[in-house]
Amino acid sequence: MFSIYITVALMKKYLGLIGFILLTSCQITETLTINSDGSGKITQEVVRDEQSYQLLMGEDYSKEEEYQDTTYVFKDVIAKNQETFSRLTKFEKEVFGKFNPVTVHIKKSSIEKHFKTTFTQEFKVVEEVADLLKTENYVSDIIHNYALAAEEHYFSVQYSYEGKVFKRIVKITDPERLKTEQARVEANKKYYASLKLVENFVLKYQFPLKIKSVSNPNAKISSDQKSLQLDFKITDCLYNPDSTNLEVVLE
Repeated sequence: MFSIYITVALMKKYLGLIGFILLTSCQITETLTINSDGSGKITQEVVRDEQSYQLLMGEDYSKEEEYQDTTYVFKDVIAKNQETFSRLTKFEKEVFGKFNPVTVHIKKSSIEKHFKTTFTQEFKVVEEVADLLKTENYVSDIIHNYALAAEEHYFSVQYSYEGKVFKRIVKITDPERLKTEQARVEANKKYYASLKLVENFVLKYQFPLKIKSVSNPNAKISSDQKSLQLDFKITDCLYNPDSTNLEVVLE
């Protein structure tokens, strides 16, 4: 039992490092459009920055061999694993159910050096939008019959649009896990401090009305005043997720 525990512990540490490398060598762009009737579309693109990834991986960069070009819809994953899904609790079914309309496109090519994952969801009201960056984790949970309680997520992302007020709402769901991740981010930031890495998290939002005010003063508002762009560093978002909270008041 002890040897198994050590193996699992080392695996988690290894996966944590790999996860950090992947996140600190990419750009995540969240593009959201809300129509006049409150419906709309959200897309999250995760694109690996090859120069940053090469700096982090060193000689192993040229050794990777991978190709994948896949598109799927989350609800189809549930349909293919209906026996597993049927055994889940009501709460778990409701969590996964919110991801039903999410479409995922994965393109990975070590030859072309192109690695991109795109999550897309159309919605009638913005409150329907899933926490998209968790999509692949939840797909894995369903396929491998993992308990949702075993997830190590420590924050959630939701959206609301009432009248003329839009909100991006980030909540800390596991304070203890947050402390662990903050320590990891601090350690890795020091280790990779000498490298110039691309680690951008970009919000691009389009609204049906002109923007009156934005809670974050760093937001760049377009000339027509109906859209904004807000840039963060991924490590800052991991360290302080609720720094990406946003309130936009429209005219």
